[in-house]
Amino acid sequence: MSDRHQLGFFVLRYVPNLVTDEAVNIGLVLIGSGEDRAFAEVRFRRDWRAVQCIDPQADIEMLQALEREIRTRLGDETERDVFLKRMQDSFSNAVQLSPMQTCLGEAPERELENLAKIYLDRATRGGKRLASGRQRIVAAMHGAFDRAGVWESMMKDIAVEKYTFKGDPLRIDCAYRPNGTIKMFHAVPLATDINAAKVLAFSYPQIVEGIARDEHAHAALTAVVEDNLDRGDEAILFALAMMGRSQIAVAMVADMPQIAEAARQEMRL
Repeated sequence: MSDRHQLGFFVLRYVPNLVTDEAVNIGLVLIGSGEDRAFAEVRFRRDWRAVQCIDPQADIEMLQALEREIRTRLGDETERDVFLKRMQDSFSNAVQLSPMQTCLGEAPERELENLAKIYLDRATRGGKRLASGRQRIVAAMHGAFDRAGVWESMMKDIAVEKYTFKGDPLRIDCAYRPNGTIKMFHAVPLATDINAAKVLAFSYPQIVEGIARDEHAHAALTAVVEDNLDRGDEAILFALAMMGRSQIAVAMVADMPQIAEAARQEMRL
């Protein structure tokens, strides 16, 4: 890990209507630390169709001007921290900022490209619609594990920041630990949120390292996705391939009874 550097980033979201909570990720800022302290860059999306879909009257020129202003301000190292704090404190209406997160990267420029692919290449849809898709999968997982009699004995809502970096918002839905392996399960609604798969694939190698370091255990993660996915959708195929490359297993909701029964046998309940 000595050739990798800790970096900080946050995402900018366009939220034209605070009541409906429709939102699109429009940009991200990546900040270097340590020997990379001089690095600070912003990247905005180049395809604005997702923004215009939720707000036909969106002022695209204003958003493009915002990117130029942020880049200029970040270039002044003497004022950078003050500007970043002002952004965090004052951006709260149409353009909102996510909390600062940390990640590891071999080079800031390459990490910026990776993060842009994860957060900017596809629309972020309304929070309520995403939640309903994920909640259906979570409910199916809960039901299957409960019927198998193992739900109460499982770990739940696992904060991964203890394995990755402080402030990491990802929380794994549930897990159990048979024979030195922590087996984790997480609902991923590919039909409505491809980005969830990308974030999971991006974070999982660090989770594996953290579990080996802190728990002295192996890690296994299964992403539970919807039944009857459109396997002709290139975005879905891409998300499945990304998870596969990160060694994340994929199961459908229909597989949950067999998964839950296997958990019962392994947990000897």
